[in-house]
Amino acid sequence: MRYSIRRQMTIVFIGLLAFILGAIFIVNAVFLERYYISNKTDDLVETYQYLNNAIGGQEPDEDTSEYSTILKKMGAMTERMNLDIIIIDRNGNPFLATIKNEDPRFFSSFRSLYYGEKDSTVIESNDNYEITSTTDEQNNTTYLRIKGLFSNGYAFMIQSPLESIRESAAIANQFLIYLGVFGMVVGGILVWLFSRRITKPIMELTELSESMANLNFDAKYTSGGKNEIGILGENFNKMALELERTISELKSANNQLKKDIEQKEKIEDMRNEFLGNVSHELKTPLALIQGYAEGLKEGVNDDPESREFYCDVIMDEAGKMNQMVKNLLTLNQLEFGDDEVEFERFDIVGLVQGVIASCDILIRQAEAKVDFIADGPVFVWADEFKTEQVVRNYLTNAIHHVENEKRIEVRVIHCGDKARITVFNSGKPIPEEDVPKLWDKFYKVDKAHTREYGGNGIGLSIVKAIMDSFHEAYGVKNFDNGVAFWFELDAKTERKELKAQENTVMEQNNSTLAQ
Repeated sequence: MRYSIRRQMTIVFIGLLAFILGAIFIVNAVFLERYYISNKTDDLVETYQYLNNAIGGQEPDEDTSEYSTILKKMGAMTERMNLDIIIIDRNGNPFLATIKNEDPRFFSSFRSLYYGEKDSTVIESNDNYEITSTTDEQNNTTYLRIKGLFSNGYAFMIQSPLESIRESAAIANQFLIYLGVFGMVVGGILVWLFSRRITKPIMELTELSESMANLNFDAKYTSGGKNEIGILGENFNKMALELERTISELKSANNQLKKDIEQKEKIEDMRNEFLGNVSHELKTPLALIQGYAEGLKEGVNDDPESREFYCDVIMDEAGKMNQMVKNLLTLNQLEFGDDEVEFERFDIVGLVQGVIASCDILIRQAEAKVDFIADGPVFVWADEFKTEQVVRNYLTNAIHHVENEKRIEVRVIHCGDKARITVFNSGKPIPEEDVPKLWDKFYKVDKAHTREYGGNGIGLSIVKAIMDSFHEAYGVKNFDNGVAFWFELDAKTERKELKAQENTVMEQNNSTLAQ
């Protein structure tokens, strides 16, 4: 990565190291010699003061122990400070020198005491001594010198070469260059490696934040640590848990709000639809009741047969209205989920046989023939009472619409884990454009025929609501000679375990039919 922290840390470290080494190099090149001259000047002055105190106030005697002590101490000072000392007595003879007479430096230094110096620069001067920076022509060496007179009149000169410090500075700078290059390479590699310990948890936090931005809260910070990054990682984990909990609560609240809004809209739509349909369905029976009641009151026909007919019409219409209200209440409970579904295991064959037996009067009135086809007991899981409502609605619907050969066929087919119940009636097929609307409330394909037997278009809506509560399939199919309505129920069972129970139910059904 171009802007990665590891890269920036490495570049900053190498840059800082290069800056420090460069600064040291410049300081060495510019200020080290000045600093050395300043310190060496102090050494020269210190040596002068010692010698002036030791031999400047008296005539030195070379045979005394004091003179030997001075020589020893002076020798130590010259060795430690890298000094050359020459002292000339008042007669011009060498009194003391750390340079041998044969050494060219002796004669050069001796001459400079008397004949002066060329190419010299005065650094400090007073009544007692003068400090200069001088270049010796014979050996082309620059010296830092102090010369003057002691209190006893002896002339002196103390010098120290400056070439050593210049060579030392050059060597030090060269060494710094090598050391700097080596330090930058090795240091850069070490910083690059060790910075991974810092950048790795940061990259983990980066990936964690990206996952949180995508609402993925399963990712957690795992690198640990008790430093600032570790504490930040723990806070990320806590934030992820809180965000997940908060978003979960928001989603639940949002989902509940949507349900409430949908329920409210559904209730409003159903209310409007209910009012419109009920007002339409009640208009005809109320008009008939009102008309026949007014006729009775005004005595349109005084004969008993007419009054009885009027009363029968009023009672019939009132019964239809009562049945419609009951169906509406049942449908309302089913659609709003107020009526709980109680699943139990029962024999659907026995239930169908019971419904057929209870509708025997209607079957005879319609002059129809009912064929019931089943292979034996078929046990299903469903709400027995609601299943009976479905079968009864299908059967009564078939009775009222049976035509042609007046045949009704009821089948119970057990296929795998499902049981399919089919009610077929011979008659006119339903127009294809009306099939999807059959399950709507108050919808009637043949309004005249429906009115004749008192139907109000709610029966199939009740079937739809019941089957939706079961989460099972249902439907209708047209044939050339009639229409078949069907529905399915869950029939998962182990026949071996229930064989005895099925035999008992068969015996009970057979005894019922025999009676």
